[in-house]
Amino acid sequence: RVSLPDLEIASATAKFLRTSEKSCLCTTEALAKMVGVRIGAGMLKIIKGLIGEASDCKQLAFMVEECCHGVILSMTKDELSAAPPGSEVPAEFYREMVKQNIRLYNRCAAFAPGSSMVEGIEPPQDQGDH
Repeated sequence: RVSLPDLEIASATAKFLRTSEKSCLCTTEALAKMVGVRIGAGMLKIIKGLIGEASDCKQLAFMVEECCHGVILSMTKDELSAAPPGSEVPAEFYREMVKQNIRLYNRCAAFAPGSSMVEGIEPPQDQGDH
């Protein structure tokens, strides 16, 4: 669960039904460390640090990161639906969207460094964790 508007993790639960790693069977303590973390720039480093110090389960850190990316992308659904009609949406539309919501920067291939959709946008200072 995530609280708005700060995108702060309010609670997190997980359950592995099958795994080859016994460390993944007990995730409660590791996920409890995520409560209070804000989803945004630098979160990968935070996730790896907090989950890594509480559990050896590598899949858990990956799954938490994917959930955070899902939250960011779901928060932009309305913005994306406002795209100009037609199959050729100008890159400027997406560039402005990323400028308005810098959390999108480097969260998918379209918004990765080097993409025309983010050309000229300075990455957040703590994006070096990708």
